[in-house]
Amino acid sequence: MSDLNEASSQDFGRAIDALRTELGRDLVIVGHHYQADDIVAHVDHTGDSLELARMIEGIKARHIVFCGVHFMAESARLLAAADQAVYLPVLEARCTMSDTTPAPLLEAMMTRLKSTGRRIVPLAYVNTSLAVKAVVGRHGGAVCTSANAPTMLKWALDQGDAVLFLPDHNLGNNTADQLGLPPERRHILNIRQGGNQVDMEAVGKAALLLWPGCCPIHAVFKPDMADKARRLHPGARVIVHPECTPEMVGAADAAGSTSFIIRQAQAAPEGSTLVVGTEINLVRRLTARHAGRVEVLPLAVSACCSNMTKIRPAALWRTLRAIREGAAQPLQIDQAQAGPAREALTRMLQQCA
Repeated sequence: MSDLNEASSQDFGRAIDALRTELGRDLVIVGHHYQADDIVAHVDHTGDSLELARMIEGIKARHIVFCGVHFMAESARLLAAADQAVYLPVLEARCTMSDTTPAPLLEAMMTRLKSTGRRIVPLAYVNTSLAVKAVVGRHGGAVCTSANAPTMLKWALDQGDAVLFLPDHNLGNNTADQLGLPPERRHILNIRQGGNQVDMEAVGKAALLLWPGCCPIHAVFKPDMADKARRLHPGARVIVHPECTPEMVGAADAAGSTSFIIRQAQAAPEGSTLVVGTEINLVRRLTARHAGRVEVLPLAVSACCSNMTKIRPAALWRTLRAIREGAAQPLQIDQAQAGPAREALTRMLQQCA
C-alpha cells in the first residue's frame, strides 16, 4: 500500500480487513445506507439517521468510525461515551441541506419570531449542524428524522403556539400533510437579509413555519417521472423519500424514510416491480439484493449525493491506519454547544423510544 495511486479497490479492501482484524473489539465502523458498496462492505452496522443515532449508546468499542456526512458524525460524538473517540474519514463530507441553516441566522430568526409574544418551538431535521441543534435545544426544541417526523411534529405542536421546522420545507410540508394540517396554516419564511424580510403578519397566523431549505438530491425527482415509470413498467409501484417535493410525493404510491423504502422492497411480492426515488447507491444495493425476486429500479440515476461518496476506501484505510498508530484525530465538538444539542437529540430519542 505504499503507492496510493496504483492501489486498487481490492488492495484497499484487503488492507482495511487486515486493520479491522488487528484493531479487533476496539473498533466499530458504522455507515449510512447512502454510502457506496465498497464502503458498506466494511461497516459493522448500517442504518438511516434514526437507526444510527439509536445504536451509538450500545457500542462499547473505543474507536467509532462513522462513514457518512459531518452532521451524522457530530451526532455520534454527542451520544458516544466520554472515553470513546469518533472519526469521520473525510471532514469535508458535509450536507448541502444542513449548510442552508447557519446557526447565527437561526438564532436571529428565533429572536425575531418570538418578538410576536408567541411560543415558537423549533424542530430541526437531524440534517443540521451541532451548532444548529444547540440553538434548537436552548429554545426548548427537538430533533427529528424522516422516519419519526410525524411523531415529533405532533409533539412540537403540543408544546407551544407554533413550530419552526427546519431546514427542509419539503419534509415539513409532507409531514404536515400526513397530520392533516391545512396549507393555509403553514408559512415558508423569507430568511433574506438576516430575517428582516420576514412577513410577521403571516408568522402570527401560522401554526407551522418552514425554513426554505431542501435536499438537492431529492429535488431532482419530478412528478412526470412517475408517469413515465408506470408507462414503461405497467403495474410498478413508485416509492419516494419524503425529502421530495409534495408534488412528487403526491404522484408516488408511497413515501417514507430510507428504512421504510428498504422494508417496502423486502415485503414486495415476488415478480413485482418497484421504482424508487432516493439516493442511487441505496437503490442499486436494493436492486442487487432482490435480483430474481423483485425488480427494483431507480426513478433517476442522477440522484447521487456527492458528499456521501467523498468517503472512499483509501480514506477509510488511512483512518484505520492512523488509529492503529495512535495518530488519528478524533472529531472534536464545541463543549459549550454539546449540552443543549444533546438535549434536542435526547428529546427525540425519548419520544421515539
